[in-house]
Amino acid sequence: MQENDLKNQAEEDELPMEIDESNLDETEETEESAGKNKSDFQKLEAELAEQKDKYIRLFAEFDNYKRRTSKEAIELRQTAGKEVIISMLDTLDDMDRAEQQMQESDMEKSIKDGILLVFDKFRKTLQAKGLKPISTLHSEFDVEKDEAVSEIDVNDKKLKGKVVAELQKGYYLNDKLIRFAKVVVGK
Repeated sequence: MQENDLKNQAEEDELPMEIDESNLDETEETEESAGKNKSDFQKLEAELAEQKDKYIRLFAEFDNYKRRTSKEAIELRQTAGKEVIISMLDTLDDMDRAEQQMQESDMEKSIKDGILLVFDKFRKTLQAKGLKPISTLHSEFDVEKDEAVSEIDVNDKKLKGKVVAELQKGYYLNDKLIRFAKVVVGK
């Protein structure tokens, strides 16, 4: 029996080994599909990165839009009554001149006080809406807020280049210039 086993073993060793070609084809196909899957995966990754970039840019653009519109809304609310207030500035100027005349006249004190209370209330109402007068008298002439109507010679060297008279007040509305001050500058 041992001899038979040895012969069978020798025959098996001498027989050429049969190769299963179907397994080789599957191996080649698997390698090709792995290569395809790899390139498809890379394409998908690139598309994902591109879409992610688009999303981030769109989100940033929307965030900027929200900030810009909220800033514009705040500015709009602050200057909503701008035209009304500008139209009242002439009345305010007339009230200032009337107040100066009342101080110089010998009108009854109770009448003066009543009129001055109305003037003061009007000024405070406008100030509550954001109106602020520009203080220019005896300050350096500033082209950003002053409009020089004329120049006059001054004896005091300290007044050269400075505002010596204010003909019409300038005003800010919520820190935005709405009217230049008309002034006389010393030279």
